[in-house]
Amino acid sequence: MLRRVLQLPSAASALTTNAKILAAAPIAACYVHPDQNYRITSRRHFMDLHKMVDKEAIKKANDRLKDELSRGYFADLSEIRKNSGKIAPANKTLIPSVAAAKFPDIVVHFPDGTSIKLPLFEQNGNNNSTDEIIPTASLLCLSFRASSQRMAESWSVPFLESLDTSTKIQVYEVSFVESWLLSLNPMKNLFLKIARSSSNPLRRFAYFFGDHYDLRKKLQIVNLLTGYIFLLDGYGRIRWQGFGSATPEEVSSLVSKKGVVIEGSRSSSCYSSGLIVYYAK
Repeated sequence: MLRRVLQLPSAASALTTNAKILAAAPIAACYVHPDQNYRITSRRHFMDLHKMVDKEAIKKANDRLKDELSRGYFADLSEIRKNSGKIAPANKTLIPSVAAAKFPDIVVHFPDGTSIKLPLFEQNGNNNSTDEIIPTASLLCLSFRASSQRMAESWSVPFLESLDTSTKIQVYEVSFVESWLLSLNPMKNLFLKIARSSSNPLRRFAYFFGDHYDLRKKLQIVNLLTGYIFLLDGYGRIRWQGFGSATPEEVSSLVSKKGVVIEGSRSSSCYSSGLIVYYAK
């Protein structure tokens, strides 16, 4: 009687009603508009990709940090003092053209405001902003610290003295400027205006601005206090390499090889893109 007055459902009918509600609930919960489902799926994929990129970037940054911390100024200085500025003797023979690696592309700036991509050879000569003459061979002298510029000159000066004025061999003395402040355009332009330049058309002072870690890894450069000298053929391949300050014997060996490199550039048109191998035979 009381249930009728209050109009309460019976126990059986209440269970039946609850079962119907529970049965319908999953259907209502699972229904999502197709457009909304696409947005959710796309957002999930984007988040997964973002996490993957972040992980790769973090791993790369950690690997670089460990690599950089494994060497320091004092370790470089100790190595320089033990070996009189050399980390290895200069090549005594040319690296065969089939085994020679191409020098990595770098963009350098000159005091006159122009810039080019080195190494300069026929395949990538069109990517440069200036009308540079494509050299039949080139000598690249790299200096990461001011102290190694004298080392570079010990190679470049006698090498230039052995060249004929009509030759197409070019000497580039590249200094690396790592400071982020000097890499900004206003400061970079000011730096280039007061940077040293050369009156010799065969000798060019060039400057690389910014981070050079990837370049050093490709060239297997560890010690930043010494100079690195590369003799390239007409296709940008590394055919010979020297380190530190030149000895008279090493300069004589370098000068004697320039003709062979030029002839090899004329007779060969392929190069290897593998890692650099230091020949010290």
